Amino acid sequence: MFRWPVRVYYEDTDSGGVVYYANYLKFMERARTEWLRDQGFEQTELLRDHSIIFVVREVHIEYLRPAMFNDLLTVTVNFHQAGRSWIELDQTAEHPENGVLVKARVKVVCVNGQTFKPVQIPAPVRERIERIS
Repeated sequence: MFRWPVRVYYEDTDSGGVVYYANYLKFMERARTEWLRDQGFEQTELLRDHSIIFVVREVHIEYLRPAMFNDLLTVTVNFHQAGRSWIELDQTAEHPENGVLVKARVKVVCVNGQTFKPVQIPAPVRERIERIS
């Protein structure tokens, strides 16, 4: 399981100091980007070398407890399954004392960077993902 630290800034919160619900999606996006980087894949290089990008197709999310201004969270990324052109990941936002605050299943699709039509995940990416699953 990949873990990425995220500090809650004032800009992430509503007037009550609680993280605005949509900002968890931003936290999870950052963690997925770092997860890919940790696997050896920069998104700019995937576009340049393979003409592909990953786009979010579906998100199923549960909000269990709030995070507050200045909390230090851990956002996780865990491989769930993959198809020819898509990857499903389980993600959480966790607080060190309060446990899992938010959990989500995110499906990303590999698309051509110009046409945005689904394409097969490049072999090097697929092989690396299959090794970690």
